[in-house]
Amino acid sequence: MTPSAAPVTGEPEPSLTSAAIEHKLAEDHHHGNGFSNGNSSALPLEYHELDASKLTYSLTDRSRDVPPLGVSDINGETICTDHMITAAWSAKGGWEAPELKPYGPLALMPTASVLHYATECFEGLKAYRGFDGKLRLFRPDCNCARMLMSSVRISLPSFPPEELEKLILALMAIDGAKWLPRDRPGSFIYLRPTMIGTQSALGVQAPSKALLYIIASYMPSMDAPNGGLRLHTSPDDMVRAWVGGFGYAKVGANYGPSLLATQEARSRGFGQILWLYGEKGLCTEAGASNFFVVWKTPEGKMQMVTAPLDDRLILDGVTRRSVLSLAREHLGDEVEIVERKYTIDEVVQADADGRLLESFAAGTAYFVCPISLIHHRGRDVRISMGKAGEGGPITLKLKGLLKDIMYGNMDHAWGVVVQ
Repeated sequence: MTPSAAPVTGEPEPSLTSAAIEHKLAEDHHHGNGFSNGNSSALPLEYHELDASKLTYSLTDRSRDVPPLGVSDINGETICTDHMITAAWSAKGGWEAPELKPYGPLALMPTASVLHYATECFEGLKAYRGFDGKLRLFRPDCNCARMLMSSVRISLPSFPPEELEKLILALMAIDGAKWLPRDRPGSFIYLRPTMIGTQSALGVQAPSKALLYIIASYMPSMDAPNGGLRLHTSPDDMVRAWVGGFGYAKVGANYGPSLLATQEARSRGFGQILWLYGEKGLCTEAGASNFFVVWKTPEGKMQMVTAPLDDRLILDGVTRRSVLSLAREHLGDEVEIVERKYTIDEVVQADADGRLLESFAAGTAYFVCPISLIHHRGRDVRISMGKAGEGGPITLKLKGLLKDIMYGNMDHAWGVVVQ
């Protein structure tokens, strides 16, 4: 007797990805009270949560020199600070005590999961030396919450985001004073929390071992390229992210495949790719940064427009989120703030009508970077860089507000002081 087919209800099935993420978070939460390997007869093992209070310290005895201001690499190798933080995880025991130790190589087996199946995620944020002498992070809670989302999306372990934030602060408490000296106000250093799958077994499966590490490095300022940022729209045969994919998560697989087109664009004199999506050519991101335009509608209303987050196509950038919040607070009377889908044809038409006023990219690396040109299918869309050639008034207003918070000119909850 053959089983009868399930009746067709016409109702959509639940998303496998969303359901898997919910189950993973629930499972890891359960592990905090004891780990079960799926065998009900097995005795539960103690499962340890990531705990910043257990951080151990092994300080370097080979302190390196701080490079001159503006130098971020030596012979193509990024300059990092003296120390890093690591914490190992296993499915059986959970998180080991994190360790602050000298910066140096990681030991991985050639069969490590990350090397074969891209089980990796990361975050990017900066520490800032304020003009008041204090050292600050900018909204680290947002980065840590997003890293939790990314780690679960790529089948890596979960963790309390507040514990990751404490570890980042601990690293800066040790290395910040030296590598962001008080005599360099207005400078910053880049922080890169990363998690990788380390299980040394070939096979397409979620890794049972992982490593969290946090490093701090120098990065060049990229928010004021000479003449503004020049964008080349993406080719028809290449897509950076797609609905139903993982463009909303900060995983390495989002970036590597895009480098070929980016390299070609740079060889033609452009700084980044403006990534378009779908048959209509929806504007999504400029490189790995969120993309904004300021224009007047055909009815004459001034708008600042950026792509929405509702379809999980683009990254929920911390700078993006901050720009939108500050714009609504400080520019709401003069500019309508809009998050919606819009096409490159709308941008081209606004330029043809004389309605395109400004454009900028927003992200941790590029900060708030004015865009001066978009090249699309043989046509150059030239965008005003303002009277001083440094960006339009809306761009500069938002950039200035963010800088004031980051460097201590404005007392704000987003600026977290390193004690």
